[in-house]
Amino acid sequence: MYMQNKRDFTTWDSLPDTLTAQHIAQFLGISRRRVYELFQIHVNHGGIPNFSIGASKRVDKEDFKQWRNNLKEKSSVS
Repeated sequence: MYMQNKRDFTTWDSLPDTLTAQHIAQFLGISRRRVYELFQIHVNHGGIPNFSIGASKRVDKEDFKQWRNNLKEKSSVS
C-alpha cells in the first residue's frame, strides 16, 4: 500500500519558519495561484511580503503573521 507523506498546515504551530506558497495556500484555504498573485502586489497595497531564493518565493513566518494581523485590523475598522 502506498502512503503519501502529506502534512496539513492549518495551525500556526504546524507552519515552518520559512513558508512556501503551498504552505500559505493551505493555511488560508486559497489557491497557490492566488498566493502568487498576492506576492506580486506591493506590500503597501495588501501584498504578502516575500523574498526570492533563485526562482522560488519564500515568506518568513513572522512576516506572514504580521500581514494577516494587519488584514484583520483593517477588516475590523471597516
